[in-house]
Amino acid sequence: MVISRTHPQDLHHLSTETPDPDPLPQNLVQSRRVKLLATGKYLPKNQVTAEQLGQKLGIEAAWIQKKSGVMVRHFVEDETASQMGAIASKKALEAAGLSLSDIDCIVCTSSVPEQSIPCTAALVQKQLGGESSGIPSFDINSTCLSFVVGLDTLSYLVDAGRYSRVLLVASEITQGIDWKDQESSTLFGDGAAAAIIGKTDIQEGSKIICSRLETYSQGANLSQCLGAGNRYHPREYSDNIDRFLFKMQGRAIYRLAAKILPGFIERLLQPAGLTLADIDLVIPHQASLMAMGLIRKGLNIPEEKWMVIATNHGNTIAASIPMTLHEAIQQGKIHRGDRILLLGTSAGFSLGGMVLEY
Repeated sequence: MVISRTHPQDLHHLSTETPDPDPLPQNLVQSRRVKLLATGKYLPKNQVTAEQLGQKLGIEAAWIQKKSGVMVRHFVEDETASQMGAIASKKALEAAGLSLSDIDCIVCTSSVPEQSIPCTAALVQKQLGGESSGIPSFDINSTCLSFVVGLDTLSYLVDAGRYSRVLLVASEITQGIDWKDQESSTLFGDGAAAAIIGKTDIQEGSKIICSRLETYSQGANLSQCLGAGNRYHPREYSDNIDRFLFKMQGRAIYRLAAKILPGFIERLLQPAGLTLADIDLVIPHQASLMAMGLIRKGLNIPEEKWMVIATNHGNTIAASIPMTLHEAIQQGKIHRGDRILLLGTSAGFSLGGMVLEY
């Protein structure tokens, strides 16, 4: 799910040794004339500092700062995932000057659903007051990469004219944290983000230039939650709470990412005739700051082109990339015409990237 829990002995330069999947032929590169119309964000009411979390876990705030870099995160009090997603969606609708009636598809891209059935998108629709709207609503899940995968998938449908305006929502509540695992538990936070996409007007340049997703299931067991699916039902395993907690092998995840990522970047950018030098801003999945710094340096990306908000948000899983995208827009870090790279990893083990001209 995340790149984290790195240790000095593991912090070698990023290897150029990569698997050798078939390269993407030039004629299969397809840009899509799709535009990000607006974004929105919501953070829960309960703000927790590193000092407060340290008191709960019996560790020093300085240790949390060194290991995760997260000094402030937010946790829900009485909010649900669909409520948070609806609030972020309303903010995006307001920013775009639209109403729910202007949306013809709602897609939830959270890694963890609010409940097993129905999909979270249906619950978001209800929270938005669209119970009788008939707007198609469904979920797409690729854990931390869910928003990128959702944006990639739905952009083709918007470009083809199947939908006019799609509301993409990512809302995460990290109730599966294993508080006994101090290194991973200090990374996370709750929150929601939303984005509205639509067809680019003929006179505008906004588009998705290229995208790519690769999965290496050799790393499927490196970050996982065994319970809450149909393999281990609470009725039979209620006495074993560990099956329902998130587990992560951080050092192994980092080593696998370091091995694959340089080649992945080349396979993403080369068919579009791009290099990292052509990118104006990289928006990475907000893993631990230590790991993100190592990845950035290994890829030779200047610090000013690397957007980080984890310090005061934490790792909000699938909401982290759209949250960071929202902050980059709000802070004036990106402007129309800029090339933005969305980049991350997820459980599975998957890598995903997308270059869009904002």
